[in-house]
Amino acid sequence: MAKAQNSLFDTAPQPWELDDQDDWLAARIVFAERPYGPYDYSIPAELESNVKPGVRIEVPLGRGNRKMTGYCIDVIGPFHELAGSVNPGKLKPVERVVDTTPLISTALLELANWISQYYVCELGIVIETIIPTGVRNDAGTREMLFIRVADDVVDNLDAHRLTPLQKTILQTLDGSRQDWTPRELGETVGCTQGPISTLRRRGLIVTNTRRVQQKRHDIAPEKRQTNFTLNPEQQTALDAISHHIETDSHKTFLLHGITGSGKTEVYIQAIQKVVEFGRQAIVLVPEISLTPQTRQRFRARFDHVAVLHSHLTSAQRAWHWKQIAAGKVQVIIGARSAIFAPTPRLGLIVLDEEHDGSFKQDKAPRYQARDVANFRASNECVPLILGSATPSLESWQRARDSKYQLLSLKNRVADRPLPDVATIDLRVDFGGRKRFSPISKKLRQEIQSALNADGQVILLLNRRGFSTRIQCPGCGHVEYCPDCSIPLTHHAEGKKAVCHYCDHTIPEPKLCSDCGNPSVKFSGLGTQRLEKEVEALFDVPIVRMDTDTMRKPGSHEKTLAKFRAGEIKILLGTQMIAKGLDFPNVTLVGVINADTALHLPDFRAAERTFGLVTQVAGRTGRGEKGGRVLVQSFSPDNKTIIAATRHDYIGFTEQELPEREELAWPPFGYLARLVIRSPIQSKSEQMAEHIAESIENAASELETPVEVLGPSVAPAEKLRGQYRYHMMVGTTKEGVLQNVLARAKTKIKPVDDVQWMIDIDPQDML
Repeated sequence: MAKAQNSLFDTAPQPWELDDQDDWLAARIVFAERPYGPYDYSIPAELESNVKPGVRIEVPLGRGNRKMTGYCIDVIGPFHELAGSVNPGKLKPVERVVDTTPLISTALLELANWISQYYVCELGIVIETIIPTGVRNDAGTREMLFIRVADDVVDNLDAHRLTPLQKTILQTLDGSRQDWTPRELGETVGCTQGPISTLRRRGLIVTNTRRVQQKRHDIAPEKRQTNFTLNPEQQTALDAISHHIETDSHKTFLLHGITGSGKTEVYIQAIQKVVEFGRQAIVLVPEISLTPQTRQRFRARFDHVAVLHSHLTSAQRAWHWKQIAAGKVQVIIGARSAIFAPTPRLGLIVLDEEHDGSFKQDKAPRYQARDVANFRASNECVPLILGSATPSLESWQRARDSKYQLLSLKNRVADRPLPDVATIDLRVDFGGRKRFSPISKKLRQEIQSALNADGQVILLLNRRGFSTRIQCPGCGHVEYCPDCSIPLTHHAEGKKAVCHYCDHTIPEPKLCSDCGNPSVKFSGLGTQRLEKEVEALFDVPIVRMDTDTMRKPGSHEKTLAKFRAGEIKILLGTQMIAKGLDFPNVTLVGVINADTALHLPDFRAAERTFGLVTQVAGRTGRGEKGGRVLVQSFSPDNKTIIAATRHDYIGFTEQELPEREELAWPPFGYLARLVIRSPIQSKSEQMAEHIAESIENAASELETPVEVLGPSVAPAEKLRGQYRYHMMVGTTKEGVLQNVLARAKTKIKPVDDVQWMIDIDPQDML
């Protein structure tokens, strides 16, 4: 690997080398791959006007001067300290500027710097995460040839011995302000390309080539709707938010509203005020399944709405990015990466369902969109609204500490009551039975009653597949993924067994792979099996929504449209159906097994279970018919389940927060998780020990107390062929983790076949 450039210059500048120090300019560059930088390069005079923060620049790197493309993060001159204290006269020059305009604005570059420092991640990686691949690759564009009349030609047409047709061509070309291609000009004048080519050869027409967008993408409004009248609670919340919109000031609001309380209408009317001031708003939603409904609501109220989600092509995403950057979009809706939308006039940020785990990125940079939104809103002096019926405990505690302003919506729209919630004890219902049915007798009766009354039903089971366990009854062997320490899941569709972590797939086992027993048993419950059971019990249209059935672009939208129209009577699926959806005719919600994630080795397990049950319960009782919720559980007396059945968020926080505080877990402490992985187990273990020692040494050098828990084998010991160790680093002081880990990182040397990562504010402990 090439030696880092700032280590190549180790000669102190001589007195005679310090002349003309006021004349130099340098570009500070970072790379998205090793070596990350930053490095400084001199800017040749002919490129000075082109080198700006945010453009990509091609430079020579290392002793071999291999060409690398990096991002310019600053332009510096005299009185700036150069990286590595290099003499300006010894800097290598920039070779080429790739972009004509910056790909990233000053505000987004500041955001990238904060993300890099807070999440202890290289700045080049952060910048490349912010800028979509399609934007970097000019997706959806192509190079086209444009022509114009050479200077002073039209004023002297008679001096060039032109035919009448050639004169017409030149006069048409010169008399129009539009950009002409040779083909378009020929069609307008009514000639072949021959006369145009002749004029080009004679130098009377000059050409230039540039990339142009090939296709526009829809951001048109839906059928217009007027505002709904707000109730007093909604109006109070809107007034508080509006004050900061009108005064161009930052404030983070936690809008805690029970399900069906009208949080979305508060968002929309706040955004209307933002648009009236000529500004833009960003709205983040956690699930792609929420996008169609959210898009329809916003497009019915605003003229220009862009929707960003994972099903967009690179060309579509690049086109939207450019429209947003040009200020032509009023509202940007999308998942977590939409927080990087290049709005030139940002006025408001909204995070709906702010508690949701999908707002946390699972690869570098491992950012939490909620905290990124908070920094961006503060940095650009705009309000931030965090909305949820079950706020994250971090946000709730910040509101208790007055860091956020709490706004409460305690009543449903039109004073509709919350649905009645009852539990079904699965220990009683299925105790001692040979055959386990996922639908208890009580739930079956309630589903039939709802259908008889022409209502609709939602059933939640947060497990994909048909059976979650494949086991031999003879020797007890369980079929595991060979690359992961995870049991394979049986998928009846396609007759296969699949690892849900690495997608390793084998045909449906007929024999035990250990002893050859032909009586392999499939146990455990997934959404595919639930679908088969429901189809056998009820003769009505049924649809399953999970990642296996919703792969095609537009599938979410089509399914939910049919459900809203009443063509589907029972909607079953995973957590993607549990939040944000509003269907007034849903009169029954059934939670098939509320304990799915309750007993995982994760301090957030109770919080996730409470949120999931509460959120899915809120999908019913939104219409005139009212609603009912049945929660099946093997632990109906668990305090988390009890709080969820009572819609008692405050009660849940009062029992959960003291336990967190006692252990100094978030929100009362700060936490980082480090995961070390290698295909060789001993290397992974040794590296983990080395990293733990480096962290403890860094903390000692900085005289900063941190607690290192581990290293130990990760709960999922092996994933994708890699043996995994992990450790937790905790502290009660803000900013300490970043300082200690950044210092330790500089002392940790890379080892072949070993990878490791830092996750600040981790959401996943497995």
